[in-house]
Amino acid sequence: MNSKERILAAINGQPADHVPLTTWCFGFPAPSHLRWETNGKPVPYWYSKRLEHIHTLPHPWELEDEFKRAEAWLSLGIDDALEVSVPWSRDPAVVVMDRTIPIGDPGGSDRYPINVREYETPSGALRHAAWRTPAEPAGWPVQPESVELIEDYNVARALAQLVSHPCDVPAIKHLFMPPDAERRRWFADRMKKMKAFADRKGLLIQAWSAFGIDAAVWMAGTQGAVMMSLDAPEAFGRLIDLIAECDYARTELAASTDGVDMVCQRGWYSSTDFWSPGLFNEYVYPRLAELTAVAHRHGKKFGYVMTTGVERLGSRLADAGVDVLYFVDPVLDRIPLAKAKELFGDRMTMVGGTNALSLASGDPQRIRDEVRRAIEILGPTNRFILHPIDALFPDTPWEGVEQMIAAWKEYC
Repeated sequence: MNSKERILAAINGQPADHVPLTTWCFGFPAPSHLRWETNGKPVPYWYSKRLEHIHTLPHPWELEDEFKRAEAWLSLGIDDALEVSVPWSRDPAVVVMDRTIPIGDPGGSDRYPINVREYETPSGALRHAAWRTPAEPAGWPVQPESVELIEDYNVARALAQLVSHPCDVPAIKHLFMPPDAERRRWFADRMKKMKAFADRKGLLIQAWSAFGIDAAVWMAGTQGAVMMSLDAPEAFGRLIDLIAECDYARTELAASTDGVDMVCQRGWYSSTDFWSPGLFNEYVYPRLAELTAVAHRHGKKFGYVMTTGVERLGSRLADAGVDVLYFVDPVLDRIPLAKAKELFGDRMTMVGGTNALSLASGDPQRIRDEVRRAIEILGPTNRFILHPIDALFPDTPWEGVEQMIAAWKEYC
C-alpha cells in the first residue's frame, strides 16, 4: 500500500498493511541528513502549507518544500499528507490603515510598541491593536508587522479586540468573505500542482477550509467571545453565522476540487476549555454538520481538530458527521485510550496516541510504552493513525522522533 491508500484505509475503517504513522511540522528542526536547500538557501525548519494565510514564518516555506518534506518522511517509511490552506477575500471597498505607537508615546505602552490596524468598511469602522513583543526562539512563527485579521498572536497580545462590542459584528462580513475569482484561480493552480505530485508519490491531500469558532476567538478574544455568547447571544450568533458563510464557501471550493481527499476544520478553541457542552451544541454543532454534509456530498472526508475535552465532546463530533478526529491525547487531555475506543472507535478515525511532549522528555521507555499502548488498544479498530500530538515543534529533538519511529516499527 502507498501512503494515501494506507491513510484512506484507516479513515474508512478497513484493514491496512500496518497502522499509519503521520506527523505535523510546526517549525521542526530536521536532522542534517534530511535537510535540503531551496533557492540556494538552507531550509532549517519544517512547516506545512496548512499554516499558509494564518501564520508568518521565519523563513519561506515554498510548495517545493512541502513536497520535499513529504519525500523525506516517506524515505523513512512513515506516512505524510500534503496540506493546503483555502484563502478568503476582503471587500475591495474596505480601507485599511496600519500604524505603530512607539514605546512611551501618548496612548502607548512603557513596555512594548503597539501595532494598530484600523478598517473603514461599508458597515462601520473597526480597530484592532496588539502589543508587539520580542521575537520567539528560532523556528517558531513570528509576529507579523501588522495586526492581521487571522493570527494566533492576536489572542494573547491584543489590547483592543477587532470585535469588542455587538455593534462591531456587521462589519465582519466585509473582512472575511468567500474566495473571489482571483483566489479561486490561485487555489485551482495550487491544487493542480499538488495533485500532480500527490498522484506520483501516492499521497493524501487535505485542505484546511474552515475556522469555525476559532475565528470568533481570533476576532473577539477568548474572554470576549465567551462573554458575548452569554451577554449578547443574538450578536454572537450573527458573528458565528458570518464566519460560517465564509467557511461554507471555502469548504465547497475545496470539496469540489479534484485532488482534495479530505477537508479539515480547526477547533483548537472549540473545546470545553472555553465552551460548555450547551454552548458547543448551540454555536459549533449545527454549522459543523453543514460543513461535513458539503464534504460528503462531494465524496470527500472531513477532519476536525480538538485537542482537549474530547471525552466530553468527541461523540458530538461524530454525530455531526466528522470522519477523522484530530486528536486522541492521553497526555494533556488525559483521555484513557480504552475510553476513546469505547466512545467513538467505530464512528471516527482517531489520530494521536502519543504527544510531542513525550518525544521531548528524553525518556525512551515513556515513548515506547505510549506507542505500544496506542497500537495495542486502538490499532484493532482499523480506525487509528499514530501521531505525536499535535505537531513536531522547534523544541522537539530528533532523538525522540527516532525513538517513536523505532517503537512504531516494532509494534505496528
